Amino acid sequence: MKYLLKTSAFVLIAALVACAAKKPLQKPTLFLIGDSTVKNGRDNGANGQWGWGHFLPEFFDLGKINVENHALGGTSTRTFRSKGLWDSVLVKLKAGDYVMMQFGHNDSSPLDDTARARGTIKGNADDSKEIYNPILKKQERVYSYGWYIRQFIREAKAKGATVIVCSLIPRSSWNYANKVNRSEYVEWARAAAIQENAFYINLNKLIADEYDKLGQQKVDALYLVKDHTHTTEAGAKFNAQKVAEGIKSTKGLSLAKYLK
Repeated sequence: MKYLLKTSAFVLIAALVACAAKKPLQKPTLFLIGDSTVKNGRDNGANGQWGWGHFLPEFFDLGKINVENHALGGTSTRTFRSKGLWDSVLVKLKAGDYVMMQFGHNDSSPLDDTARARGTIKGNADDSKEIYNPILKKQERVYSYGWYIRQFIREAKAKGATVIVCSLIPRSSWNYANKVNRSEYVEWARAAAIQENAFYINLNKLIADEYDKLGQQKVDALYLVKDHTHTTEAGAKFNAQKVAEGIKSTKGLSLAKYLK
């Protein structure tokens, strides 16, 4: 009887081990967060506008990694949090995942206007200001652009995720030398990433350097809609390619192993 019980127990344990061995490993997920230049509107090309996040999955082996684009047009680092969008990502985030962010275009907006109240304080310091938010109809403490970036990094890393900060894509804004103007938000994004030991891709430079070679007329015709910020399908695909190149060339970034 004892022999039979021991044998049955052994068989049961062996079966459980076999089932566990057959269970497929859970794929990591790359979560994208940002504004309309990452995902525009309903992500269906309305008004000819696309974000680079729509096309980025084409550069990955989707058999090995998931890519989820949680960006939303019109958001800043501040409102991506206050609208609950970051919480919806954070609750899904697990160890081994990746978070890639690109913000800045909307952070330069006013802090407390009646249209959107989405702006942040310029810089990467710990500055803050108490304001009355006319949209939410309540008091709100607003922080710097860099402060919000650093909160994203800290909270994602606390869940065991790897974080990549991208500087914002350039607008079609040109100086007297016919070169694309580089945004002040580039340095603040870089500084916040360094401060929190996150990976950083200077997407602004990668794209702007190519724009400089093409010139404003070709850039506007090929890659941008008339507002000089939002990208066409060709522009979004071009930007996605630059993101992939940035991933591949970033030393120590394990996300590169999932690229095709």
